[in-house]
Amino acid sequence: MRKFIQKALKKIIDIAGPKREGKRSSGEVLPLEKAPAPEAAAGDQGKSSRPRRRRGRSTRAGASSVPVETPPPAPWRLSQFKVPPLEGRVRFHDFDLPEPLMHAISDLGFQYCTPIQAEILPSSLSGRDASGRAQTGTGKTAAFLITVITRLLNNPPQGSRRSGTPRVLVIAPTRELVLQISEEARQLAKYTVLKVISVFGGMDYEKQRKQLGDDPVDIVVATPGRLLDFQQRQDLVLNKVEVIIIDEADRMLDMGFIPDVRKIIHSTPPREKRQTLLFSATLTEAITRLAAQWTVNPVVVEIKPEQVAVDTVEQIVYIVTTDKKFALLYNIIQKLNLQRVLVFCNRRDEVRRLAEILTRYGIDNAELSGEVPQKQRIQRLDQFKAGKIRVLVATDVAGRGIHIEGMDHVINFTLPHDPEDYVHRIGRTGRAGAAGTSISFADEADAFYIAPIEEFMGRKLSCIEPDDAWLILPKPVAIRRRRTEAGGREGESRPPYPAGGDRRPRPRRRPGEGQSVSNRRTF
Repeated sequence: MRKFIQKALKKIIDIAGPKREGKRSSGEVLPLEKAPAPEAAAGDQGKSSRPRRRRGRSTRAGASSVPVETPPPAPWRLSQFKVPPLEGRVRFHDFDLPEPLMHAISDLGFQYCTPIQAEILPSSLSGRDASGRAQTGTGKTAAFLITVITRLLNNPPQGSRRSGTPRVLVIAPTRELVLQISEEARQLAKYTVLKVISVFGGMDYEKQRKQLGDDPVDIVVATPGRLLDFQQRQDLVLNKVEVIIIDEADRMLDMGFIPDVRKIIHSTPPREKRQTLLFSATLTEAITRLAAQWTVNPVVVEIKPEQVAVDTVEQIVYIVTTDKKFALLYNIIQKLNLQRVLVFCNRRDEVRRLAEILTRYGIDNAELSGEVPQKQRIQRLDQFKAGKIRVLVATDVAGRGIHIEGMDHVINFTLPHDPEDYVHRIGRTGRAGAAGTSISFADEADAFYIAPIEEFMGRKLSCIEPDDAWLILPKPVAIRRRRTEAGGREGESRPPYPAGGDRRPRPRRRPGEGQSVSNRRTF
C-alpha cells in the first residue's frame, strides 16, 4: 500500500511539478509525511483547468442556479367554510364573528352550535353578563371563548400595555380544567396574535412568572391559589380586566375556593365596567346568590344534565359481585377491543390497586389521581390523548376537564356517591352532541347509589346481569415477585383482587359488624 501511494505521488509531482516553482525535479519524491494529499493535488490541478462544480447544482445550458420558491398559500376566505342552513339548528355563520375566528372554527370541524352556545352567544356577544347551568361536554367552553376572542379582536387595545395585565381572566377549580380551557383557547385563537397563558400550581413558578413578564398577555386561565400568589407579588395586575369568566362555580364552592375567588373579583374593575360570565353544573341557592353579587342583570341559560346524559350517552349498569368486577372489566376491554377507555374509581388507593392488576394482566394503563405529580399527570393525559395509553384509571378530581376526541367508552368501576359526579363522569364521552357509551358496575355496596342517580337524572337506569362467559378471568400474563419473610424472592401470581397478599378473598363483614357499607371496598 505504501509503495502504491508513493508511485501515485510521484506521478502527480511529475505532472504538477513544472507548474509550481520549479524547485523540485520531476523525479524527486517528497517524504511521505510532507506529501500533499492526492485529493488536494487533484483539486489544485482542477482549479487551473476548469471551474469547480457544486453538488446538487446543474451546469447544463439553460439551467437556472436560482432556487425555485414555493408560492404562498392563498388567503383563507369565509366562502370556503360552507355549512347549509338546517331547520332548528344555529350556525356559527349566523353570528358576525371575525374571519380569523371562523377560520379556526372551520379547522375544528364545528358547524352547528350546541344548545348552550345557541342560547348564550347572542347575549354574550352583545356584552351582557350571563350565568349558565351546564356541565362539561355541552360546549360551554367554546361558547365563552368565542365571546371573549370576538371582543378582543373587535376592540384592539389603545396605546401600550404593561406585561402581566390581562384583558380576559378565566378562573377554574382544577389544573386539568385550566389546561383544557387554555388548549381550546389557543386552538380558537391560532390565526390571531392573542396571547394565552395558563397559571396553576404544581408547576415551575418562575417559568410561569417569566411568561407573564415577557409580553402583554390577553387571556389568563388560572386556578385561584396560584393566581393570588402572582397577584400578591404584583406579577399579575387585574385592574384592566374586561371580561371575567368563572367556570364550575359549584365545584369551587365545594372545594372551598370561593373566599379566594371573592378576593380576585374585588381586584378587577366594578361589575358595571366589566362583563362577567358564570357557569355551574347546578344552580343552587348559594350559586344564585354569588351570581347576583358578581353580575348585572344577567341572562340565565339552563341546560339540564339529563339532556346530555340521556340524549347522547348510552348507559349500561351491570349487576355484579365484588369479586367478579375485575373479570368483567377485563373481558369488556378485551372482547370489545377497546383501544382508549377511561375507568373511574372513587379513591386514590382504588386507582392504584386497579392499575397494578391491569398491568399484571397485560393491559397497558396509567393512573391519574391527586397523588401523581402534576408533570406526570400532564404527560399521561397527553399520551392517552395520542393513543399511546390504552386505559386511564382516574379519580373524579383528576378526571375533571378531560376532553379527548373519539373516546366513546367510560367505565365506572365504582359508582360515585354524588349523583352530580356520575353526570360529570359520563360527560367525558358523548361530548358536544356526539354518541358515547357509559358502563357502570354495581356490586353489593354500589347498588345503594343507583336510586339517587336515577332521581337526579329523572329517569330509570337499565340494570342487567352480564353473561357468565364475561365473568371468567384468564391467568395473568405477568408474574409478580414479592420478597418473602426470609428475605428471598418468590414468584407469585396474585388473584384479581387486592386481598392483602392472600390467595383467597377474605370473608366480607356484613354492615353492622364493625364496618360500614361504604368502607367495604374490595375487588
